[in-house]
Amino acid sequence: MADENLKNKTKKGIYWTFFNQLVINGFSFVVGVVMARHLSPSDYGITALPAVLIDIANVFIYGGLSTALVRKPEISEKDLSTSFIYSLSVGIVCFSLLFVIAPYVSDFYNEEVLTPLIRVTSLTFLWYALATPQNVILNRALNFKTLSKVTISTRIIGGGMGILCAILGYGLWSLVVMNVVSSLAQTVLLWSFVKWIPKEKWSKESFRYLWGFGNKLILVGILERIYLNITPIIIGKYFSTAELGLYNRAKGYADLPSQQGTNVVQQVTFPVLSRMQNDDIALANSYRKMLKVTAFVLFPIMMLLAALAHPFIVVLVTSKWEASVLYLQIICFASMWYPIHSINLNLLQVKGRSDLFLRVEIINKVLGVIVIFATLPFGLVVFCVGSVVYAVVSLIVNTYYTDKLIKLGFIAQMKDLLPTIGLSLLMYAVVTISISFISNDFAKLMIGGIVGSSLYLLLAYLFKFSELIDVKYMLNRRK
Repeated sequence: MADENLKNKTKKGIYWTFFNQLVINGFSFVVGVVMARHLSPSDYGITALPAVLIDIANVFIYGGLSTALVRKPEISEKDLSTSFIYSLSVGIVCFSLLFVIAPYVSDFYNEEVLTPLIRVTSLTFLWYALATPQNVILNRALNFKTLSKVTISTRIIGGGMGILCAILGYGLWSLVVMNVVSSLAQTVLLWSFVKWIPKEKWSKESFRYLWGFGNKLILVGILERIYLNITPIIIGKYFSTAELGLYNRAKGYADLPSQQGTNVVQQVTFPVLSRMQNDDIALANSYRKMLKVTAFVLFPIMMLLAALAHPFIVVLVTSKWEASVLYLQIICFASMWYPIHSINLNLLQVKGRSDLFLRVEIINKVLGVIVIFATLPFGLVVFCVGSVVYAVVSLIVNTYYTDKLIKLGFIAQMKDLLPTIGLSLLMYAVVTISISFISNDFAKLMIGGIVGSSLYLLLAYLFKFSELIDVKYMLNRRK
C-alpha cells in the first residue's frame, strides 16, 4: 500500500511538474518572441552580464541547505527557522556586496548602464530568500500542484510586465522589470499558500547538520554557476555585446526544453527517491526507467529543434537573429544530455554522498574550462562544437559513481538509450531532407514539425517502445 501511494504521488508530481513546465515553456516562449522582436541582440547581451553575478550569488542563498532539509527524514521548526535566518542573512549580504561593486563591473565592461542594472536586479535578494522554508515544505509534502500554481502565476505576472515595458519602449530595462517583478510575485504567492513564520531562534545544532551536508552542494553550485557564466564573461569582454546576445538567445532556445525537462526530473525524483535511498535494487530500477523515459521525451524534441532551427528563428524573431541559427543547431546536441546528467548527479545526493558530488563536479569543471579556453579563440562556432564533446565526456565521468553505487554505468545507460538515440537521429535526417524542398520558412516549420513528430511516434509504436506506454500512463490522470 505504501509503495502504491508513493507511486501515485510520484505520478501526480510528474504530472503537475510537467504541466507546470509545459505552461512555463509556452509562456516563456511567447514572451521571448515578443520581446526579441522589440529588443536587439545587444540589449540581451548587456543584461546577460549582471545575470552572471546574480546567478552566482543565488547559490549561497538557495544552495545546499534547502536540499539537506528535503532529504532529512524528519525536520523540526528549528531546522526551518535556521534555514530561514541563514537565507535572509546571506541575501542581505549579497545585495549589499553587489550594490557596492556595481560601478566597478560597469567600468570593466565599459557599459555605464550596468551600474543601475545590477543594483536594481540585486533587489531580488531582499525578498527571494524569504520563501526558502515555504519551498522546502511544499517539496517535502510532494505538493507540486501548489508549486505549479505559484510558478505559472509568477511567470504570467512578470512576463506580462516585461512585454508591457518592451512595447512602451523601455528597451533592456524590460528584461530587468520582468525578473524583479517575477521574484517578488513568487515570494508573495508562496507566503500566501504556506502559512509559515519562524517560531524558533537560530540553532547551532541544526545549522551544523544542514551545513555538513549542504556546504559541498554550495561549492558544487558555485563551480556550476562560474563554469556556466565563464562564457558570457569572456564573450562580453572580448566579443561584442551583439555576439553575446546572439549566443545567449540560441542557448536560451536550446535550453528551454532541455533545462525545463531537467527541472522536472530534479524536482520530482529527488524527494521521491530519497524515500528509497537504502534500497539499491529499487533505486537502480527506478533510475533506469527515468533515464529511458526522459530521453524518449526530450531527445526527439532537441533533434526536431536542431532540424528546424532556421525557419524557427526567422519566423518567430525575424531575420535580425538569423546569425544565431548555427549556434542553436549545435547547442541542441549538447543540451539534450542535461537531463541525463541530472539523473546521475541526483543519485549522489539521494545516497547522501555530497562529497562524491563535489568531486565529480570539480573534475567536470576542470575539463570544461580546458574546453572553453581551447575553443573560444577559434570563435563561437568551434566553442559550441566543443560543448557537445564536453557534454559526452562529462557524462562518462558522472556515470562512474553511478556504476559504483547501483551498478548502472555509462555502457549500461547507453545500451538503454541507444534505441531512442537512433530513432531521434533518423527523425532529424528525415526532417532535414524533407524541408530542403520547401522554400517558405513558415511552411518548413509546420510541415517539418508534423513530419518529424508523426514519424517518431509511429516508429516508436511499431517497434513497441516500452517508454511510450510509460508516457501514456503518466499522462492518464484517471489511473
